[in-house]
Amino acid sequence: MKRIVLTLSACFICIVMYAQHQLVKLWETDSVLKVPESVLFDGKNKVLYVSNIDGTQPWGKDGKGSVGKVGLDGKVLAAEWITGLNAPKGMGMYDGKLYVADLMELVVIDISKGVIEKTIPLNAAGLNDITISPDGVLYVSDSRMRKVHKVPLAAPATNEPILDSTQLRGPNGLLFHNNTLYILDAGSLYKLGADGKLVKLAEGMEGGTDGIEPVTDSEFLISTWSGVVYYVQTDGSKEVLIDGRAQKINSADIGYDRKNRVVYVPTFWKNTVAAYEVK
Repeated sequence: MKRIVLTLSACFICIVMYAQHQLVKLWETDSVLKVPESVLFDGKNKVLYVSNIDGTQPWGKDGKGSVGKVGLDGKVLAAEWITGLNAPKGMGMYDGKLYVADLMELVVIDISKGVIEKTIPLNAAGLNDITISPDGVLYVSDSRMRKVHKVPLAAPATNEPILDSTQLRGPNGLLFHNNTLYILDAGSLYKLGADGKLVKLAEGMEGGTDGIEPVTDSEFLISTWSGVVYYVQTDGSKEVLIDGRAQKINSADIGYDRKNRVVYVPTFWKNTVAAYEVK
């Protein structure tokens, strides 16, 4: 009996060890980016877009902000590809356009031409993250006014808040995946139920929960501005993959290549983007 128990215990340990995930660093850019806040992977054009706040004021309306381009090998193709923004943060792509959350408006960039096509003003104070559904509905968080806006790209003038300060404390990261909207708010992961109410899936992360990307339909990578990147499951369990707090290395709004399982982490004040393979 003792031998059986030991064998079972050994098997359990093996299963637990096998279940652990880790990040293996592939590369890191030179520190020439301009306070990078968000990374977006573009598989079609094989490039990363990086939003640069550029300055000591993350919410400053100073015209210093930009969007850079980085190759999938870590080479900075253009530290400032698009200029003239203020404090750009989250980004999303739809139908050849790059949408950037910039304080009180959405900046629309024509990707092929590399120019700003237009802006879409919203009743907002601190737009932060963007996600776009397959049918062209954009969702954007307003961390300062504690709202999430719904913006149909076919008729952006009809935008409206679908969540507000009565339900949210500090929304940031958004993800539309499998017909479900996921929201990061003050250290917790939620999904928006069919009844319009929030359902908590995981909690206990730093209050600066920032980026969210899907690994599977029930497993996510979640970054926090304080420097921790988590592997989180919808049953509430989570693993720490990176903890940069001691080195004061932030991990802002991550990007993800789901096919190749590579996550891209902007380091904010360190002015780099690092790539890691998810194991």
